[in-house]
Amino acid sequence: MYSASEIKDILGIRLSGKRFQHSLNVADEAKKLALHYDYPDPEKAYLAGLMHDICKEIPKDEQLEMVLHSDMNVSDVERVTPPLFHAIAGAYYAETVLHIHDGDLLNAVRYHTVGRAGMSRLEEIIYIADLISADRNYKDVNKMRKLAFQSMDKAMLEALKFSVTDVAAKGSMLPYHTIEAYNHYVLKKKEKERNDEE
Repeated sequence: MYSASEIKDILGIRLSGKRFQHSLNVADEAKKLALHYDYPDPEKAYLAGLMHDICKEIPKDEQLEMVLHSDMNVSDVERVTPPLFHAIAGAYYAETVLHIHDGDLLNAVRYHTVGRAGMSRLEEIIYIADLISADRNYKDVNKMRKLAFQSMDKAMLEALKFSVTDVAAKGSMLPYHTIEAYNHYVLKKKEKERNDEE
């Protein structure tokens, strides 16, 4: 496995200053979340945070080529939605070029944009860290930052609600993984409410 400084060197070549700073911010947030939720390997969370946008700024046709070669459960919607390419391409690049074979880390990069049902703790950490990093300034970001350290399930549900609403408002297609993720966390909420009543 690469060290954080080696990954930073690679990112320094591949990313603009702004995107590089965003990656550092996400890595910092990922490590904080990992420690808060007793994730056993905070350094792996930091590395996944660093790497999540590793293919964000390469040409879209190169991203698509990696998407089409990927065997990471790519849906029809993802194959025709350019803003979604970079996450799949990033996981593919990490596996085939950097020879990283940690499935959980690869999934954290691959699903950081769309989410999915049954995400691992590391996948959740990167998904949320990307939303609450220091450079984010959307309307409810402070509410999201607070929620992120109160309950991961509540934070994920809120984040997915935000994603579904935003994508629908733009008239774009909703990725199947996002819909399945949203339903998964709604179901978890209902089950918890039912258990609390018993």
